[in-house]
Parts: sequence; structure tokens; C-alpha cells
Amino acid sequence: MLAVVKIAGQQFKVQEGQSLYVPHLQGKTGDKVEFTDVLFTDNAGTVASGSSVKATVKAEIISDLVQGDKVIAFKMKRRKGFRKKHGHRTHYTRIKIESIA
Repeated sequence: MLAVVKIAGQQFKVQEGQSLYVPHLQGKTGDKVEFTDVLFTDNAGTVASGSSVKATVKAEIISDLVQGDKVIAFKMKRRKGFRKKHGHRTHYTRIKIESIA
């Protein structure tokens, strides 16, 4: 079974048993989370989308805090001696999809 679910404002295409990185969620490692904002499902050729979808996605948090790659934002104005360097690492949560019902 395949589903498109909205997690923290982003859409993810998920299947049972899949693990993926999503924007940071509240919770600890081992906690169960449930997503009710399912936009699309495909169950062996039976397709449902829009308001006809009545599915929920259940997942388990594998790692509660994973940091992404460092992103550098460098600003410079030529011939003025103006240089600014800012960097950040985005926080993610790794989850494993247990069931789509």
C-alpha cells in the first residue's frame, strides 16, 4: 500500500516498512506517532484521493534528533570590506512507517 501524507507542512510518499527523515517532531526515540492528514492512497490499484481518503499512517520514531548537512550563507559586498558568514544545520527526525490503515 502506498500513501502520500502531509508531515510538518511537507508531503511525503510512504510505504509500510519504509524509514525516512522528516522535519523535527516532538517525541523521544521509540515513541509512536500517528498522521491523519493523508492526501492520497493506492491499495493494489484502488486509488483514493482528496476528501474520500479515510486512512491514518502510524509510525515509530527511530532517532529523535538527526542533524542535516551544514549550510553556509555567505554575504559580501565587493570593495567595501563587508563579509558575513552564517551557517546552520537543519534538525530532522527519523521515523519508520509501521502501518497504513
